[in-house]
Amino acid sequence: MDNKSENIKAMLLSRKEIVELTKVSYSNCISIFIPTHRAGKKVLQDEDKLYLKMQLKIIKNKLSHNGMHISTINKMLAPVQELIDNGSFWREQSDGLAIFVADGFFKKYCLPIHFKEFNYVSNSFYIKPLTPILVGDGEFYLLLLEFDNVKLYECTHHSFTEIIIDDLIPNKQERHGYNYQEKELQFRTQQGGSNQVMYHGQETTSGKKKNETNKYLKAINDGLKPLLNKKNIPLLIASQDYLFDIYKDINTYNTLHHQNIKINLNNSDIYETHELAWKEMASIFDQPRKDKIAEFLEAQGSGKTAIGITEILNAAFLGKIDTLFCLNDSDITGNYKEKNNTLIVTETQENNTTISLMNLAVTKTFLNDGTVYLLEKDEMPNANSKINALFRY
Repeated sequence: MDNKSENIKAMLLSRKEIVELTKVSYSNCISIFIPTHRAGKKVLQDEDKLYLKMQLKIIKNKLSHNGMHISTINKMLAPVQELIDNGSFWREQSDGLAIFVADGFFKKYCLPIHFKEFNYVSNSFYIKPLTPILVGDGEFYLLLLEFDNVKLYECTHHSFTEIIIDDLIPNKQERHGYNYQEKELQFRTQQGGSNQVMYHGQETTSGKKKNETNKYLKAINDGLKPLLNKKNIPLLIASQDYLFDIYKDINTYNTLHHQNIKINLNNSDIYETHELAWKEMASIFDQPRKDKIAEFLEAQGSGKTAIGITEILNAAFLGKIDTLFCLNDSDITGNYKEKNNTLIVTETQENNTTISLMNLAVTKTFLNDGTVYLLEKDEMPNANSKINALFRY
């Protein structure tokens, strides 16, 4: 066994992939977003498939209206139709599906983000709904702690990587009252699934007496200590209260979260547990957004903020934007042209000749390493505008 740990983070959609999407430029770049479901009645009734079917119909009408021949339309959109016809695909969904199609180009992403049904046809892809993946993401450990279910995950808001622990905690024999022996930290590397997750795994014990429970939980703490101490990130426990009460007294990890999440691990999957974990941890990682909003409010009138699309778009092209705040599920459409190193921006109603000016501002801000937040109206620093910006200078 390899005794070295190589950490691979399971990103469902990486920054590099979004950058690649921004580089695609054709006369008809098609972006589709629909909500999806992991299980339940809506999956059984094919509701997600119907969402995509409706979006495909709308897009075909748009392309036909733009003068594209039906045979060319069908050829370009054939991969989308194949998804609609693929029954097994719809049984393996997350919270949202994003699809990007152009001439000779097709990408699909099943993401843990809820999207409203939306499509966009332009000379570039629509990346605005993807930005939550890259901001306020946080990073924390999640330890599922039951006698018959002990697992460790490295999590962010939108992803989780299972670290299946190998030889870190007591084995089967040691469950039944034998003395717990400290385990040497060892790892076995293996890629799993499309997320290329690294797994390190084992089984747990069921100590029946209090002293055995203490021994067992101490063995877990001691076994995980060399691994957890490699990063100074919060550790959240999912367990029954009595186990957490014992574990927190035994724990030696500096950043154990003060509260456990209560969940029946035998009746819950990791997706549900991860959602509950993020609800518990969100306030910790939301502070940077709050700080940027406060900075915007304090800087108003100093020239370091803007609320109009024309000024913001010019600043986005120049790389001036530190933080961009966009009204969620909203848009600003129109056209622009560059002249004498400035942009002439015209806001108009959406039609087949306009583009999303908001998406363009998001794209340029993103490519220039600015931060983008999608907010509800009551969260916007200046709610009188759909778009606000805090400048670097």
